[in-house]
Amino acid sequence: MSNYKFHLIRSIGVLPNCTLIAQFDDGTIKTYSIKQLFEEYPVFKALEDETLFSKASVDTGGYGIVWNDDIDLDSNEVWANGKTVVTSFDNLMSFSDATRIWNLNESTLRKALEYGKLVAGRDCCKYGKQWVISTQAMLREYGKPETYETTSGQDFSWDNVKASEKTVEYKTK
Repeated sequence: MSNYKFHLIRSIGVLPNCTLIAQFDDGTIKTYSIKQLFEEYPVFKALEDETLFSKASVDTGGYGIVWNDDIDLDSNEVWANGKTVVTSFDNLMSFSDATRIWNLNESTLRKALEYGKLVAGRDCCKYGKQWVISTQAMLREYGKPETYETTSGQDFSWDNVKASEKTVEYKTK
């Protein structure tokens, strides 16, 4: 069995200057300029048209970004070559995302909350019907999930989850 892991995209947005902003399933947000693809892959040059570029959407399952039948982009390309964005939501994830990443049953986190292993307000919070947990709490209680390879061949490690270690800051005007 292969260690290859897709970094699934949860949502995609478009920014000026042919730049995408992608949120991945682990909560990481990255920007990616598609201009770097124009010379090597001429099909992407069509995305200079803002109307077409604005139609970017996440494909089924989160494995990539699609614009039409001819143009798509692999999620791991954005992961490996995008710039990480620092936001106030770093290191937070839903219970369902946390249990999938750590390969746990969602009831495990609910029971940990009930038995005091996780503390509401410190480790996790409920917003409406959705529970959100900090990555630090998951690492403390369940250790690191297995490492896996990115498309660039580099290992990804959960040692890099602290917001202070992220490299790019995104600011709105």
